[in-house]
Amino acid sequence: MSLSLDDVKRIANLARIEVGEHEAHTALTQLTGIFSLIQQMQAVDTSPITPMSHAQNVMQRLRPDVVTETDQRELFQSVAPQVEAGLYLVPKVIE
Repeated sequence: MSLSLDDVKRIANLARIEVGEHEAHTALTQLTGIFSLIQQMQAVDTSPITPMSHAQNVMQRLRPDVVTETDQRELFQSVAPQVEAGLYLVPKVIE
């Protein structure tokens, strides 16, 4: 993809960025370099490479799925202003 100086000025105008003539030329040069790099990266055949789930070859340590704490719901709800059927009752704030 190639950009012209008018394209850079139009994009700057759409972004509400004021750019001078020199800044527009500098931006055009930098954007052309970026697009060139993108074209080089897209030219590389990556089909034989399998996607990685992580940048390093590590596995997440998993722990057994067992209950380690006792149920303290009754204790916590004993200080609540209103409780019904194990649920906290709160005033309606959104109509």
